[in-house]
Amino acid sequence: MAQIRGERLAHLGVMASVLKDVGGIGRIDTRLGPDEQEVMTPGEAVAAMMLNGVGCAKRPLALTPPFCASQPLDLLLRAGIKAEMCNRFKLGRTLAAASAYGCDLLLQALALAVCPHAGIALRFHHLDTTSFLRTGASLPARDEPAMRIPHGYSKDPRPALQQAGLALLVSPDGGIPWVSKSWAGTTSATQVCQPRAQALLSAFQDMPSPRSLVAAAQRDGEGNAVQLAKLGFITRIPAPLKLVSQVIGQALQWDTWQPLDDTTR
Repeated sequence: MAQIRGERLAHLGVMASVLKDVGGIGRIDTRLGPDEQEVMTPGEAVAAMMLNGVGCAKRPLALTPPFCASQPLDLLLRAGIKAEMCNRFKLGRTLAAASAYGCDLLLQALALAVCPHAGIALRFHHLDTTSFLRTGASLPARDEPAMRIPHGYSKDPRPALQQAGLALLVSPDGGIPWVSKSWAGTTSATQVCQPRAQALLSAFQDMPSPRSLVAAAQRDGEGNAVQLAKLGFITRIPAPLKLVSQVIGQALQWDTWQPLDDTTR
């Protein structure tokens, strides 16, 4: 009689199926360049870390190896993958390769590649920034940190705590993240969003137009506004810019405004 083995996949089976459907593992391997002697590719290592974190946000990446030891990796990833392959050395090398490639660029490339496959609309773009509080004591760093988290502006307000910021560009169609950037809490939103606009221009220059960018008006420089307009974007830009005053003056001279009531036209 044939033996039947049961495995409990829960939500991990759905996540693994989505990764396979959109080709996420292969797309990561293409960009991080796996070595021919590697048994477990960088894409598979990233997939293991993603499965470890789905629904368990409090579980650190350091616990990915014991997590893998209790999962049917041959079903979630592919046949031949063993838990001992997903050790901290493999995870560390994979994270180092992702950092060398550029985490922002990797996220951007993966998001833009997956959107057409999943039928995600690319016409509208939402860009905004927010800040986070950091609590708890810090351990002495042995290496130079990738980002310093000083005290800065607190929207909560909790100025006694350290602040970190995040800029994120997403699609309103499912909230798919396209471009992200983290920065220290003392950095102004203008300093962050202008480079983000440049990243947006380079990422979407070959996409169909017109497109719309929804963002706070004070975060667009005049140069970015002109380039966005040339690429077919529709976006509101800050009133103090010379370009805005020129366009408003020109519109007033045309006198083609439609009255809505006695005070508004």
